Amino acid sequence: MANSDRQIRVAVAGALGKMGREVVKTVMADPAFQLVAAIDPSSVGQDIGSLIGTEEAGVFVANSLAEALLQSSAEVLIDFTTPNVVTQNVYIALEYGVRPVVGTTGIKQEDLQAWDRILKEKQIGGVVAPNFAIGAILMMKFSAMAAKYMPHVEIIELHHDQKLDAPSGTAVKTAEMIAKERARMQQGHPAEEEKLQGARGADFEGMKIHSVRLPGYVAHQEVLFGGVGQTLVIRHDSISRESFMPGVALAAKKVTGITGLVYGLENLID
Repeated sequence: MANSDRQIRVAVAGALGKMGREVVKTVMADPAFQLVAAIDPSSVGQDIGSLIGTEEAGVFVANSLAEALLQSSAEVLIDFTTPNVVTQNVYIALEYGVRPVVGTTGIKQEDLQAWDRILKEKQIGGVVAPNFAIGAILMMKFSAMAAKYMPHVEIIELHHDQKLDAPSGTAVKTAEMIAKERARMQQGHPAEEEKLQGARGADFEGMKIHSVRLPGYVAHQEVLFGGVGQTLVIRHDSISRESFMPGVALAAKKVTGITGLVYGLENLID
């Protein structure tokens, strides 16, 4: 675990992506952290601070994750890349004993299990969270509470049109949490018929999940509950990527004191 009297050495993968830029700014602004590496295939060799519009950081963009981790002696890797990149990145981080904090979704279950095993062998921690917004975590917790009393539920998640996976990791995590609080049940009329395939959305334990992808959105989700003579809607909106940063910072600090993989930010907050 990092000592309280020194900074946690942080590397950021996908540092010039939309989320990566916010992460870099957050790390640079937090006295608990020291930014020691920025990895991105573009603008290699340039100062990351200048590229994102802050003061020069003295950290130059690298293309090779393995080389950057080795040279920087990073303790934590924050990764908001894509599903086809993050898996390789985490295995590289684990090889060098670097703790991963991952916000990318669409990761295979077998990889999550493998990471947990490796982390425990190395006696270090890792965090994978479908959503780092504190409000989104509360939305998931409230939805699980409501499902005990209103088990008929559907989930609608809305994201920008550059998101690659559907449904979102937040929607799947919400459905998993709801499923723990209610018995599996098939909703809707048993004789209902889809006139267009997929019109009723994806099925998870009998509940439906609908994905919307449009420009202009960031990350949004509403959970709809139906009961006799009443409905309940629990909704969360991230109107800026800054909404994720307090949770990212929290995870990057907490990860230095855990062993094994923690899946979901709700497991790190009271």
